[in-house]
Amino acid sequence: MSELASPEQLRASLLRWWLFLGPLVLLLGFVSGAVSGSGAGNPWFMGLTKPSLYPPPATFGIVWSLLYLVMGLALAMVVTARGAPGRALAVGLFVLQLLLNLAWSPLFFAMHQISFALYLLVALDLAVVLCLAAFWKVRPLAALLLVPYLAWCLFATTLNWQFLAANPDADGAEVSGAAATVDFN
Repeated sequence: MSELASPEQLRASLLRWWLFLGPLVLLLGFVSGAVSGSGAGNPWFMGLTKPSLYPPPATFGIVWSLLYLVMGLALAMVVTARGAPGRALAVGLFVLQLLLNLAWSPLFFAMHQISFALYLLVALDLAVVLCLAAFWKVRPLAALLLVPYLAWCLFATTLNWQFLAANPDADGAEVSGAAATVDFN
C-alpha cells in the first residue's frame, strides 16, 4: 500500500476541518458585527442617507453567513492539502484578509470612519485577490469558492464609497447618547 490515507480518510479530514473552521469564521464575523453595533440598533447608521444600491438589511446577514461558511470550507480544503507547495502562504493570506474583513464593522459602525473603512475595503479587496491566487496554487476549487466572496467585497467597497458620497458630514461624526456605546455587562 503506497497511500498514506485513503480517499475516505481524506474526505473525513476535510469534513472535520470544515466543521471546525466554518463555524469559527462565521462566529468571528458575527462577533465583529455584534460588538460594533452594526444593524438596525445603530442610531448613527440609521441616520445615514442610504444609497440606491443599498439592499434590504436582511440581505447582509444571509449573505455574510453563507460567505463565512463557504470561506471556512475553502480554508479547510487548503489546510487539509498537507505537503502542498504554498499552503502556509495561502493560510497566512487567508488570515490576513479575514482580519481586514473583521476590522471593517468596528471601523464603520462603531467608529463612524466611512473614509477609513473605504480604504480598508480596498486593502481587503487586494488581500482577497492575493488569497484567491494563493489558494489556486494549492486547491483550485478552494479558490473558486472564494470568487463570490470577492464579488461581495467589491460590492461592499462600492456601497461604502456611495455611503461616503451621500453622507460626507457623517464621516467620523459622533453620536450623542448611550445608544451609541457597546456595553459588555
